[in-house]
Amino acid sequence: MNNQLTDEIVAILDAGSQFGKVIDRRVRELNVATEIIPLNTPVSTLVQKYKAIIITGGPGSVYAPDAPAYDPQLFQCDIPILGICYGAQLLNYVNHGKVEKTPTREDGQHVVEVDSSCALFQHLETKQQVLLTHGDSITQLGENVQQVAKSENCVAGIKLANKHIYGLQFHPEVDLTIHGKEIFSNFLFHISKLQGNFKLQDREESSIEYLKQKIGAKKVLVLCSGGVDSTVCAALLLKAIPPERIFALHIDNGFMRKNESQNVMIALQNLGLSLTCIDATEIFSQGTTQLKGQTTARLCETVEPEVKRKIIGDTFMRVAESQIKSLNLNPEEMFVAQGTLRPDLIESASSMASTQASAIKTHHNDTELVRQLRKEGRVVEPLSDYHKDEVREIGTQLGLPAELLWRQPFPGPGLAVRIICARQPIIDPKFEQTNALLKYLFGACSEENNDNATTEEFIMHNNQKLEISQDLKKLIHDLKNKNVDLSRLSATLLPIHTVGVQGDCRTYKHPVAISGTFKEWNHLFILAKYLPQVFHNVNRSVYVFGDLVTLPITDITPTLLARDSVTQLQDADKIVNDLLYEHNLIRSLSQVPVILIPVGFHHQGKRSIVIRPFITNDFMTGLAAQPGRDIPEEVLHKMVTDITAKVPGVARVLLDLTSKPPGTTEWE
Repeated sequence: MNNQLTDEIVAILDAGSQFGKVIDRRVRELNVATEIIPLNTPVSTLVQKYKAIIITGGPGSVYAPDAPAYDPQLFQCDIPILGICYGAQLLNYVNHGKVEKTPTREDGQHVVEVDSSCALFQHLETKQQVLLTHGDSITQLGENVQQVAKSENCVAGIKLANKHIYGLQFHPEVDLTIHGKEIFSNFLFHISKLQGNFKLQDREESSIEYLKQKIGAKKVLVLCSGGVDSTVCAALLLKAIPPERIFALHIDNGFMRKNESQNVMIALQNLGLSLTCIDATEIFSQGTTQLKGQTTARLCETVEPEVKRKIIGDTFMRVAESQIKSLNLNPEEMFVAQGTLRPDLIESASSMASTQASAIKTHHNDTELVRQLRKEGRVVEPLSDYHKDEVREIGTQLGLPAELLWRQPFPGPGLAVRIICARQPIIDPKFEQTNALLKYLFGACSEENNDNATTEEFIMHNNQKLEISQDLKKLIHDLKNKNVDLSRLSATLLPIHTVGVQGDCRTYKHPVAISGTFKEWNHLFILAKYLPQVFHNVNRSVYVFGDLVTLPITDITPTLLARDSVTQLQDADKIVNDLLYEHNLIRSLSQVPVILIPVGFHHQGKRSIVIRPFITNDFMTGLAAQPGRDIPEEVLHKMVTDITAKVPGVARVLLDLTSKPPGTTEWE
């Protein structure tokens, strides 16, 4: 992006948010230029160059000794400022207000009440649906700090009196904040008086120009998974340099979808690429890498999600390097091209995207080996400034067929990160305590229970008193007011961990499995929204099709990346994707991961399948698809019955009810 075309530039001060680049994108969509710069950028620099400042969220605490550094004069300058999440807390904290970690978490879509007379919310309704995700909260307003928005549990918006300085506890940059774009528009044009005269360069042309300048007269090895990102990357290369200097490589790591490699070969050859396909199944299975100076176990023996990803990412690079040598090419005259996207870098905590971000998961295209190749200047990534929907726009401009651009997104490591590996169940003392409190919750919210359960202070479990927290009492009260009847349902923790994103940090916590009959799906989704907030060792909720699960689940089926587990998931994944295509759900459902979990629900030796239909535009946040509204119930039930009948060794099929946050799109 050439910001020299305008003198109206907004500084985005990076405090480490996973959504920092989404802020950048939202502002660019309003024709305002941006630059992401460190939070500690001197005010003297800011006042010389920038017309407005946005401070991102972040995983840190403003009161912590290792809190990100900033210029103490930041909130004294005359530039309009909008602080988001961490930025709002910092604004309050430096003005002698209190910011504290509170018992109640808010992770997900909530309704907040805004002061519509405040310039930031002009022309908006008083009630706004927004994304809240935070651990710390503003508990006492600072000097000259005014509240301009509130949620049920916290201060959601503040303003510094007599200054154009605002703070939002929620995230206006993401799709889950319905009118976030209008809030940005008010800040940029009404408060900061910008003109919005920055016109973005054509993305296709700028990407092609980047490739021409970066590659020069050298050759390129492009890694093609067959997904949208790598396909668009390859198509851009064909526009930028002669095809005889492009060596396209498809590496079958053994974790592809059923018949995937064959379909990839056909699709990419139709683009005019000369493609080499390598079956590296055994190489990946036996692959290792170096972590902290130690050699890891082989991939086929590894259960830790992060280690799996790092082994796979580094093995990709080694196989690519080996291919370069087999073609008698000089590595010093060769670039490696990847379809890396901005969310990949943000979630991997790459310094290319953020100097402060917490890692959510290591993407296969951003391992330490890849980062080393970047330092050597040997990696080209023309899409690293874009998100999934922007890449599809570029693909459309390039004339790529819709069936390629709208394929279901598929992780680079393939099904390896959709198989939850484990040797033994994950159970600690809180596991049983949470199960006991879940049982109490479901009993209290039944039609047969007419007493006032919210007055109880504790329950007995294993001769110990378990406190009924205020959050749990409030949840019971709210569910009863919404007539949510849980009498024919039960819930239990699963003895595995899944990855989540809460308060801009990665979490590994348990899923709650809900089973039984219910009146309407909406009640399950209400429940799923609040369970991770009340139970702090939970980050995901799932519904279990079939009979009521009456006993706690305390055992697993030991699972590694072996042929039997991969085949189970390939077969289930094909059933789901065939039905998505048959019923034209590929575009309306942004992503539908299918996951194999090592839980047999008391069926020894069996595993279960999770279906995760997901709706998102920015691919950083999103909502679980609701049956009957977003996905036809008959299609979902067809998936369940076909998987149960046709995939050997599957005990149950589950539906993921979790939004992002608190649960990531993928389970690892």
